[in-house]
Amino acid sequence: MTGSQAVLLAVVVLPAAVGAVLALTRAERAAAPVAVLTAALTTVLAAAAALTQPALAYPFVAGADFALEVDALAALTLPMVAGVTLLVLVFAAGSIRAARPRFHGLMLVFAAAALATVTAASLPALLFAWELMGATSYALIGFWWRDSGRVSAGLTAFVTTRTADLGLYIAAGAALAGGAGMALSALPAAEDPWRHVIAAGILVAALGKAAQLPFSFWLSGAMKGPSPVSALLHSAAMVAMGGYLLLRVEPLLASTGWAGPAAAWAGVATAVLMGFVALAQRELKQLLAASTVAQLGFVVLAAGVGAVSGGAAHLVAHASTKALLFLAAGAWLTALGTEELTALRGAGRRWRVVGVSATVGALALAGIAPLSLWATKDAVLAGALEASVWLYAAGLVAAALSAAYAGKVLWTIWR
Repeated sequence: MTGSQAVLLAVVVLPAAVGAVLALTRAERAAAPVAVLTAALTTVLAAAAALTQPALAYPFVAGADFALEVDALAALTLPMVAGVTLLVLVFAAGSIRAARPRFHGLMLVFAAAALATVTAASLPALLFAWELMGATSYALIGFWWRDSGRVSAGLTAFVTTRTADLGLYIAAGAALAGGAGMALSALPAAEDPWRHVIAAGILVAALGKAAQLPFSFWLSGAMKGPSPVSALLHSAAMVAMGGYLLLRVEPLLASTGWAGPAAAWAGVATAVLMGFVALAQRELKQLLAASTVAQLGFVVLAAGVGAVSGGAAHLVAHASTKALLFLAAGAWLTALGTEELTALRGAGRRWRVVGVSATVGALALAGIAPLSLWATKDAVLAGALEASVWLYAAGLVAAALSAAYAGKVLWTIWR
């Protein structure tokens, strides 16, 4: 094993191992510092892996390796996931006051699963990471397990996404039958009709994880989890990984002739519908949750029309922006005890640092130049225009709705 391969393996194994140990201990005082230090080391390792772009594979079953690889897309996404995890854990160190070892341990395992999903180069590795990410996310949503409402929200997320995840198992079986192997890069070469079955299975699983239509309803309940969980789950992990997977298998979607347009229309329809839902919300976290689904609709749209670079840039920019906004919402929730928009009137004036930070995030979410989401949305919409003028028109409506619900946040916190 080369040094760069060891770094790649450490990116996944380090947070998973430390997280498992923390979750099984009672080290209340040490939990947060250890978690933050582990996340910081993981971020450094992720940046190193992005620069060297290593790959490694271990035999799993005949014709299928357990493979991890940092390609150009993963090199962009891997440091983002690790960096956002670090920032969220720094915030959690001050906001989580009970059951700290279990919380920080689960967060590290969750982050490790997301990092493994980013680097998975074969269906066995993807399935393992996908399942671990889902299991830990449900445990984190229902972290305060004595609250039946929170547990019920976690169960709804579990049942909904698990139903969609069956598509990934169907895709794995079809890949074996298709004769091209189980490497993600080899899937477009699978024989017909298995190639179409693979594309359909992956598309359903990705739409479910990304909370795209018709699976969008589960994400609202997920807001009942602790604020740091919402910040990570809705920005750089879990939900974002659905869109990321479609970007990763864009050649497969394009090879079928139908999967690309299906993904594009599902994404743009979600962006429009959930934009209206976000505009109607009366709670800040619920508004941000609906906007997450809407913004990931742009990523799914990008995968469907082949605008992979624009979709990847939008994924990274949205992760940073949404993590900032969710952490600001968590700070106000801690200070005021409520997330009702009516209770947040003038909150930006009362807490200037949080208010200014949230303002920058909201302006980026609205697509105001020269902030990041302005450029990334433009890149995605340019790809949509080349594919269909109707896709482009619907994308413009979704972009206008982004500005509207971001403006609603700004008007509330500053008036």
